Amino acid sequence: MPNFLEVIIRSIISIVVLLFLTRLMGKRQLSQITFFDYVVGITIGSLAAFISSDLEANWLHGFTSLFIWALIPILFGYLALKNKKFNDIVEGNATVLIKDGKIMEENLKKERYAGEELLEQLRLKNVFSVADVEFAVLEQNGEVSVLLKKDKQPLTPSDLQMKPAPVKEAQTVILDGKIMLEPLKAAGLSVRWLHTALDKIGVSLDNVYLGQVDSYGQLYVDLYNDNITVPTPQELPLVLATLKKCQADLESFALETTDQKVKQEYEMNAKALQQVIEQVTPYLQQK
Repeated sequence: MPNFLEVIIRSIISIVVLLFLTRLMGKRQLSQITFFDYVVGITIGSLAAFISSDLEANWLHGFTSLFIWALIPILFGYLALKNKKFNDIVEGNATVLIKDGKIMEENLKKERYAGEELLEQLRLKNVFSVADVEFAVLEQNGEVSVLLKKDKQPLTPSDLQMKPAPVKEAQTVILDGKIMLEPLKAAGLSVRWLHTALDKIGVSLDNVYLGQVDSYGQLYVDLYNDNITVPTPQELPLVLATLKKCQADLESFALETTDQKVKQEYEMNAKALQQVIEQVTPYLQQK
């Protein structure tokens, strides 16, 4: 067999085996892997390259070594799930670097972590003052997790005793000028509705690269022609304006009627609707 043909065959087999082994080893983002995972990955890649190109080496021995390097981490991962001490040995422990705004110098030395590196990691998380940090931990994968002090944390709806409206995943209903029927169905909408929405903003389907429907039923489009300005969706402001008009009409009816019972009913409903408007206004105002 010619050498170049053998290299091709070995490379194809190596790629297939690597794909199988990586699927077997599980999914982890690059930022989540530990140093041990990193070393194992490099070694497995080197072995695969060695098997593909070194024609003098026994390919069976190479694949045996490849499988061992892949299966041992899988075994370690299984044992780490079952035994906390074994997990500490293999994965290591998280290390506290800052506590109550105070840098733990001994822990920095233990992890061979320079002070400038710590400040850099804090800046990457938009933290520029150590005094603002309640807790900072060096995780097993080398990432620094930061918890700000309570008075330095951004306000959340729960802090303001507000209950935000539930937000669903935006559905991509148009991609590359083609209607995506399954996402459109998941959004509870029809093709007819989509064409009507496009007509409202004066856009043709073949000029739309991407179209998404948010949880409020508003259609956002990105066009092939960037020189065309797409009108901002007006559904939410229109709903708010309609509610305000209804409330104003109820107050007007209350002033016009002479029947006291009907007048009280109009006033009560106008007041109730006003409370509803105050609650939904933050969600219906145009951003």
